Amino acid sequence: MTHHDSLGVAVIGAGRMGADHVRRIDEVTSGAHVAAVVDVDTDRAKALAAGVEGCAAFHDVADALASPEVDAVLLASPGVAHEAALLTAFDHDLPVLCEKPLTPDAASALRVLRAERRLGHRRVQVGFMRRYDHEYAKLKALLDSGRLGRPLMLHNRHRNPSCPPEFTSAMLINDSVTHEMDITRWLLGQEITAVTVMRPRPSGNAPEGLADPQFVVFETDGGALVDVEIYVNARYGYQVQAEAVCEHGTARIGDRHDMLVQHDGGWGGTVAPGFVERFEEAYDREVQAWVDATRRGEVTGPSAWDGYAVAAVCEAGVRSLTEGRRVEVELAERPALYS
Repeated sequence: MTHHDSLGVAVIGAGRMGADHVRRIDEVTSGAHVAAVVDVDTDRAKALAAGVEGCAAFHDVADALASPEVDAVLLASPGVAHEAALLTAFDHDLPVLCEKPLTPDAASALRVLRAERRLGHRRVQVGFMRRYDHEYAKLKALLDSGRLGRPLMLHNRHRNPSCPPEFTSAMLINDSVTHEMDITRWLLGQEITAVTVMRPRPSGNAPEGLADPQFVVFETDGGALVDVEIYVNARYGYQVQAEAVCEHGTARIGDRHDMLVQHDGGWGGTVAPGFVERFEEAYDREVQAWVDATRRGEVTGPSAWDGYAVAAVCEAGVRSLTEGRRVEVELAERPALYS
């Protein structure tokens, strides 16, 4: 296969997400190939790179991004490593698809934002893949059309079968509700100005000491109210739903009744077992859109500003969780680059 017109992507992070993206670029995406795999665990990087023709393995991000074979970067390492990798990519003026979070906190996200602004053009697309899900895209188009009038409320449900043993109460906000933070801002075209986190008595399914479920309320600068039920040990499967309540009607997504079966005195369908299955198509569309835009010399999709805004909302959310009160979101001024 010739790579002369194909985008050479360095995938940073050879864990679950990184490996999935390597497979995706290799087998699903057109116009790109995996040129490099980078991981601090060199053996892991080598094992992943070995499955892809012409792919090099690197221990060090700087070495990989200096390679002439690398045209773009897909960042799938842990969030704490993102800032350094992003700044290195900026040094080479390389476009980056950065898995969320942009960085783990608002201060570091703001540093990335300012570094990108110094470049004078966007380089980062943040991996909020729900924007590429066909159901969310339909809801966004309907809201944008104005047919239902102004959105008054948005109800979100986010249920996971179980959580990893290392999950903390704050991670329900930082790792799970983060998706609703972005999708709320995108669907409504508004910033979130305050967060209140409430906690019912924890589920018996939740590990000892984990505040699960949580009920989160956002206020927005457009006067909308948004609630998110996050329940990460719901057992029965993975389910994400959203309902917009507008002046002239409502619209709901996430029921996913692909096939309804009536049989033996009962009826029913299936629920996706996990987020990979539920959003696989969205990930495929996201990466393809990134590759297509990059080859056109453009950067589209969720920006570094979106990543920063969500980090700021996360911080307010974790404070609300720990302090048990409503917390206002502190946002820097939005630079013109992201208008």
